[in-house]
Amino acid sequence: MKLVRYGPNGKEKPGLIDTEGRLRDLSRIVPAIDHTVLAPRGQAALRRIAPDSLPLVKGRPRLGVPFTGISKIVGVGLNYRDHAQEAGLPLPTEPILFLKATTCISGPWDAIELPPGSVKTDWEVELGIVIGTHARHVPEHQALDHVAGYCVVNDVSEREYQLERGGQWDKGKGCDTFGPIGPWLVTRDEVPDPQNLRLWLEVNGSPMQDGHTGQMVFGCAALVSYISRFMTLLPGDVIATGTPAGVGLGMKPPRYLRAGDEVRLGIDGLGEQRQKVVAA
Repeated sequence: MKLVRYGPNGKEKPGLIDTEGRLRDLSRIVPAIDHTVLAPRGQAALRRIAPDSLPLVKGRPRLGVPFTGISKIVGVGLNYRDHAQEAGLPLPTEPILFLKATTCISGPWDAIELPPGSVKTDWEVELGIVIGTHARHVPEHQALDHVAGYCVVNDVSEREYQLERGGQWDKGKGCDTFGPIGPWLVTRDEVPDPQNLRLWLEVNGSPMQDGHTGQMVFGCAALVSYISRFMTLLPGDVIATGTPAGVGLGMKPPRYLRAGDEVRLGIDGLGEQRQKVVAA
């Protein structure tokens, strides 16, 4: 299933994308795409509903983050071999973790706002893992059982804040609008192998990133298991699994986002995002 939330910011309704790519209204079935829907029982109940029995949604409404209840976004740094190489850094021996503030979350088509004074705002297409059931000290062979599904994440990052202002990476990762998620949540049954997905990103129509999740240093199951040792993962939590080469920081000379730019990104089977860059 492809689950969505659509409508004005703060007033989104639950929806579903049918096999022909059309948006269907789920609001008569469930009040929200929340922890009850993300759980195995909730997903099973939705699968029993014929999509063509649901009302079609007219037009092309705004899509919001496709689910609610995100208590945290856990980012993974340097998790692609080619990205570590372009950054001139050694491959990590354990996953590098950071947190993105939940206030950075935005819809897949919402604008990216440059923070006042920003000069090094960068892009990062990433596979997002969405947790479906409570996960604490999970063994790797059971880790994906705790996953509700997958989505596209743009881990927007201000490199000066991240790398040149002291402290940890978090201050360059959590600015408002720096966490576009969606356009939809694709349930785990439709992604049999999350390590076999192409991901890509363009800026103003020019290709920047073209990678494959098979190049991750630590795969999805390993990440869920590892992170669950250090913090409890709750339904709705998101793991942003890292980005391949092609970020602005790695270019010679570096190239960063400016007001007026347009970013387009996607992952095979998980949909596309498109963001206009604006001054805050």
